[in-house]
Amino acid sequence: MIKTIEYVDGVVRMIDQTRLPTEKVFVDCKTIEEVGQAIKTMIIRGAPAIGVAAAMGVSLGADTISASSFDDFFKEMEQQCEHLGKSRPTAVNLAWAINRMKQVATDSKNLPIPELKTRLKEEALTILTEDISINQSMGQHGQSLVENGNVILTHCNAGALATAGFGTALGVVRASVNAGKNIRVLANETRPFLQGARLTAWELKEDNIPVKLITDSMCGFFMKNQDVDLVVVGADRIAGNGDVANKIGTYMVAVLAKENNIPFYVAAPVSTLDLSLASGDEIPIEERSAEEVVNINNKRIAPDGIEVAHPAFDITPNKLVTAIITEEGIARPPFTESLKAMAQKK
Repeated sequence: MIKTIEYVDGVVRMIDQTRLPTEKVFVDCKTIEEVGQAIKTMIIRGAPAIGVAAAMGVSLGADTISASSFDDFFKEMEQQCEHLGKSRPTAVNLAWAINRMKQVATDSKNLPIPELKTRLKEEALTILTEDISINQSMGQHGQSLVENGNVILTHCNAGALATAGFGTALGVVRASVNAGKNIRVLANETRPFLQGARLTAWELKEDNIPVKLITDSMCGFFMKNQDVDLVVVGADRIAGNGDVANKIGTYMVAVLAKENNIPFYVAAPVSTLDLSLASGDEIPIEERSAEEVVNINNKRIAPDGIEVAHPAFDITPNKLVTAIITEEGIARPPFTESLKAMAQKK
């Protein structure tokens, strides 16, 4: 299985996803600031993987705090966490992991500081192993929706590279293959960062799972020609009503799926649910650099001085979502009720 991230000997080691598929390079982060920069620059990306990296970053940061009292320790830890939390605003797992680590610190405030630091590292490693288990459970629920011979279309990369391992949307694919089902995948290239072309296609090829790469604008063509049986995507944040924030272009895919009567499924852990938000209108959308749009492999593809927009995510309204696959089961409309029930199982 692809090892996206690990925490060994005071170093957070991760695959540099900006270098795939031509190079498989690992980056070592030794400080919380380096972890934050890796998240911001998309060396590591995908909501669950960002959460795991954030937890490990908090542990690295805690190790540098020299305070002798818990109050002083926690004050400095909070300052570090505030800065880390600004690295990418849309993925809710970032805040979820940071808050979980802060809660562990509070619960362990009576421990000597060295033992408290050890406890934080243990929690970061627990989040890592939990994520893999969660993805495998999600895959088992999701594969029940897949029939032998199906073609699954996916957008962006919601695989092992976007998680601690196995994947969310691609976890459904892997679980289907493990169940003996003969399936094929259509992978949208996912402009402008090309996560589908660079990452999803690479992952599936590594696992010998049949995959065909298409441009984002081709998916309607294949849907209309009945070459797609279902769509499975991941999510970076899901509002209480089932509105889904995911990579830019997901909304377009959902609209096309609805038009062609194709089921549209979202695979995401319960930690991606943000029930504090009534709808997707409240989800902040990250605006990334124009340079990522006008350049491919450091070669400019647009005129100098052209105005550029680059929202990194869009919101798919709940009316376009057939079901949401979690580790606790499959949530169906009305999502306000079913998602709350999933969250209460945790």
